[in-house]
Amino acid sequence: MTVEEPAQQRVPAPESTPDEILVAGEWRRGSGDPVEITDPATGRTLAVLAGADAGDVDEAARRAARAAAEPAWRALPAHGRARLLHRIAEALDTGAERLARLQTAETGKTLTETRALVASAAATFRYTAAAVETAEEALTPARGDCLTMSRYEPIGVVGAINPWNSPLASDAQKLAPALAAGNAVLLKPAAWTPLGSLALGRLIARTLTELRLPEGLLSVLPGPGRVVGDALVRHPQVGRISFTGGTRTGRAIAHAAAEKLMPVSLELGGKSPTVVLADADLEQALAGVLFGIFSSTGQSCVAGSRLFVARERYQEFLTALVGRARKLRIGPGTDPSTQVAPLVHHAHRDAVAAYVDLARAEGARVLCGGTAPDGDAYRDGAYYLPTVLDGLPNSARTCQEEIFGPVLVALPFDDEDDLVRQANDSVYGLACGIWTRDHRAAWRLARRIDAGTVWINTYKQFSASTPFGGMKDSGLGREKGRDGIRAYQRQKSLYWGLSDAPLPWAQ
Repeated sequence: MTVEEPAQQRVPAPESTPDEILVAGEWRRGSGDPVEITDPATGRTLAVLAGADAGDVDEAARRAARAAAEPAWRALPAHGRARLLHRIAEALDTGAERLARLQTAETGKTLTETRALVASAAATFRYTAAAVETAEEALTPARGDCLTMSRYEPIGVVGAINPWNSPLASDAQKLAPALAAGNAVLLKPAAWTPLGSLALGRLIARTLTELRLPEGLLSVLPGPGRVVGDALVRHPQVGRISFTGGTRTGRAIAHAAAEKLMPVSLELGGKSPTVVLADADLEQALAGVLFGIFSSTGQSCVAGSRLFVARERYQEFLTALVGRARKLRIGPGTDPSTQVAPLVHHAHRDAVAAYVDLARAEGARVLCGGTAPDGDAYRDGAYYLPTVLDGLPNSARTCQEEIFGPVLVALPFDDEDDLVRQANDSVYGLACGIWTRDHRAAWRLARRIDAGTVWINTYKQFSASTPFGGMKDSGLGREKGRDGIRAYQRQKSLYWGLSDAPLPWAQ
C-alpha cells in the first residue's frame, strides 16, 4: 500500500513502498525482521515491512544529533518552527481522507473516528505552532548587581514510542511539541499499525525539504519493541523518551532512563471508573457510559471500564444499559452504520476473550456479549461483542486489570464514601467520569477520586490546550498544553554582570 502525495506540495517526497522505513530522512528497507500488517476486519495482509533493528536506530540517532545541531535548525527562531508546524497541519488537511482510510484499514476503527483523529492531529500541530510562537521566557528577580534570566533550549534527540490504538493523533501529540522545542525525533510506531505513522513521516519529510531544513530531524522506525524500543531508550544520543503504552513496559523504560538520568513522560494504563449518582439524568448517563466504554471498541487508555451506579438506581440503569448495548451495530470500520468495529488484531481479540473467560471463572454474570459475533460477515475479522459483566467484587482481577476491549464491569455503591473507596481501590489513576445534576457532589468527587482527568456529564472530550496524564501506575508527567513544549526542553539560567567594578573577592 503506497501513500499518495498531497496536491499542494511542490517538492515530491521520496518514493516509498510498503517495505521501506524512514531513517533520518532517507527511505529504505529496514535491517530487521519482517513486520506484517493485517486488516482486522478481514484478516487480509495489507503490507509486509522490513522493520528496523538496533543498527537502524543507531544510525538514525547519530544522524539526528547532527541534524539537530545544524545552524539552520538550531538557530531557527520560534516563529520559523511554527511555520513548519503550520505547513504540516496543512498537509494533514489536504490528505485527510486518504489518511483516515489508511488508519481504518490497519486499526479497524470506524471512518468517523479516524477522520476525527486526523483532524485532531492537524489541530495539535496548529495549536503547538501558536503556543511556541507566543511562548515567553522570563527575566528573574536579581539578587545582586546583575541581570538574571531563564532560557529554554532543546534537548537534542528525543524518542517517541506510541501504541496501536490511535496512531496518528498520538504521533502528533509527541511530534508537534518535540519539533516546536527544537529537537530531532525518532518515532517508533507500534508494529501492528505503522502505516499511518509512515504516511505522516512522508508529509513531514517533504515539508522539511521544502523549507530547506535538515532532513535528519525525523525518523520513523517500526519494529518490535523489545528490539527497536529498547535500542532507542538506551541509545546515548537520545536525551528524552515520551512513551504511551502498557504499564509494564513503562516501568522498564523508567528503569533504563534512571540509569541514564534521562527525563521521561509515561502515559500508561487505566481502569477508569465512571460514576452514575442517584440524581443523574438517565438518558445522558446511558449515552455517556456506552460511549465511554464501547467507542473505539474499548481500545482506549481512558475507557470507562468500571461502572459504579448508586444502589437504588442500579438494576434500573443496568437493565437499560444492557438493552442498548445489545443493539449496538457491529461491523467493519468502512461501513457508515458501524458503531463497534473489530479489535485491532486477532491476537488482541483472543486476549480480550480470555479476560471474559477469567471473569466467568471468578463468578461474573455475563449480561450481554461475552463472545465473538456469529455469521459469515464476522468470521475472518477480529470482532468481539460489547460485553457487560456484574456480580463481581471490586477486588476481582477482572475489576482491577486493564482489558483494553469492549468489556464493562458494573458495581453498585451505597454512599459517597463507599464510592470513593472502591473507585480509588486501583493501581491506576488515569480518568474518571461523573454523571449527576448536583454540581456540589460533582466537585467533591472530582477532587476525591484519584484521576488525572475527570469528566462531568461528558466523557472522552479532549483539548490540545489542556494537560493530560495519569496518577499512580497510569504514568508520569503530562502531555499537551503550553508546558508540553517545555517538557522537551532544558532550562538554562543566565547572569549578566552590570557592575564595572571587579568582584570583591578579586580585590
